[in-house]
Amino acid sequence: MEYTSRVPAPPLDGLIDDIYCLSGVPRHPRLNVPPMPSAHLFITMGGPVRLYDADPDVPPMVLEDGWFMGMRTRRFVIEFPSPARLVGVHFKPWGLSPFVDLPSTELRDRCVPVDGVWGRSVDRLRGRIAAVKTVGGALQVLEDELRSRLVAAPSRGLQLVTQTAGCVEAAWGNVSIGTLTKDAGVSGNHLAAQFKFHTGLTPKRLARIYRFARLILSADARGPVDWSESASSVGFFDQAHFSKEFKEFTGVTPSAYLALRRRHPADEDFPPDNGPMPAE
Repeated sequence: MEYTSRVPAPPLDGLIDDIYCLSGVPRHPRLNVPPMPSAHLFITMGGPVRLYDADPDVPPMVLEDGWFMGMRTRRFVIEFPSPARLVGVHFKPWGLSPFVDLPSTELRDRCVPVDGVWGRSVDRLRGRIAAVKTVGGALQVLEDELRSRLVAAPSRGLQLVTQTAGCVEAAWGNVSIGTLTKDAGVSGNHLAAQFKFHTGLTPKRLARIYRFARLILSADARGPVDWSESASSVGFFDQAHFSKEFKEFTGVTPSAYLALRRRHPADEDFPPDNGPMPAE
């Protein structure tokens, strides 16, 4: 399966990590996806995608046409059709907010149809994507759609979150929330409220996800991994807490994660394999 992506032109690049196309026969039809610092937009151009939440009380979802997914606080399993073709967006944690007219808390750990947010537009968008001949053309169609929907004057609250969450991103979560609050010149309650509205998470929880992302993306299963050293380097100083959080986020222990990675090495230059793992 091929993954083709690009970073959009300014000002979208401050809100979006990449716009991508995923196509072909999946190497692993089901992937176990840990919480990562991204919100999503999926536009399916082939068969439906299925999602299974780590919470057994949440029923499986069948994603057809187009869906928004807010920030995740727990893992999920995604099942691709074969062959698969979808076009999507990895938003920064605060990046979805200017495109949807609802609090991000309403999207946390949820998927919402595009038509439920943008009105009856997904058929038009899918039609425009299907009409172009190249992957680059498909990505440009989606970028143009996003640009047309970008709020011209973001709220002051979003500006605060963008600046502060950008510091969390730059430090990969290894940052004092108290220091961020002091530097922003606002109260902790005000900052938390703005973060929840624009990202769906508190600053502390967002930092926690960034720390984990740095840990999981830097672990090279091709050689020995010193989990104690790796955990300490990203801000985990309590090994028991690290082990508990690792299993909560991935569903497996650190040693089981390495064993799984060694049985199923990540494809070179295939970003989705860096975090998600084959769901055996």
